[in-house]
Amino acid sequence: MAYLVIIVLILAVVYLPQVWVARVLARYNREAEENFPGTGGELARHLLERFGLDGVGVERTDTGDHYDPQQRCVRLTPDKFDGKTLTAITVAAHECGHALQHAAQEPLFLWRTRLAVSAVWAARLGSFLLFAAPMLTLATRAPSPGLISLLGGFLIMGFGVVVQLVTLPVELDASFRKALPVLRNGYLAPEQVPAARRILSAAAWTYVAASLASLLNFWRWMAVLRR
Repeated sequence: MAYLVIIVLILAVVYLPQVWVARVLARYNREAEENFPGTGGELARHLLERFGLDGVGVERTDTGDHYDPQQRCVRLTPDKFDGKTLTAITVAAHECGHALQHAAQEPLFLWRTRLAVSAVWAARLGSFLLFAAPMLTLATRAPSPGLISLLGGFLIMGFGVVVQLVTLPVELDASFRKALPVLRNGYLAPEQVPAARRILSAAAWTYVAASLASLLNFWRWMAVLRR
């Protein structure tokens, strides 16, 4: 019974934030706001021009709202790009916050970007180690392939967890030190600010939820490899 309670608590900690984030974003993404003269995509273009980032593009995407530092482009899903909802406007400002971080060469943003690129190569190396663990054990005369497998598992999943944990302060900065001050200065009515704050909190908690889920998967992977 005690193990069942622990499992339920772990699942609640991991998945309830994801449910809350989805509900917050959906709640303020239903009806267009009358005081918004443009869409999320138009606001993104306006903000980038306002801050002198004319070289940063704005595009519609189906792979999730994000800022691409390699292509220097703010990408928004169709509901945000074409929408005039509070969620569309707030998320657009948040992604522009990342463009501002990039333009300012903020160390944590640059570090997170490098780690994200390294994570791709780490996953490839980890996959190779898992596949080649028995042969490497014979070639190096290691006492057990377990350590090689554990290293491979960490490179595949553990490295990604590290990236997500580093991503969280970058997201908080984009939300509350970049997007919110801009939105409060003439883009939102005072009564809309608390809701925008909740949306920005949800945007940051997206990465908290992802980190928790990744940690759970990493723990399960390590438990399997150690058997």
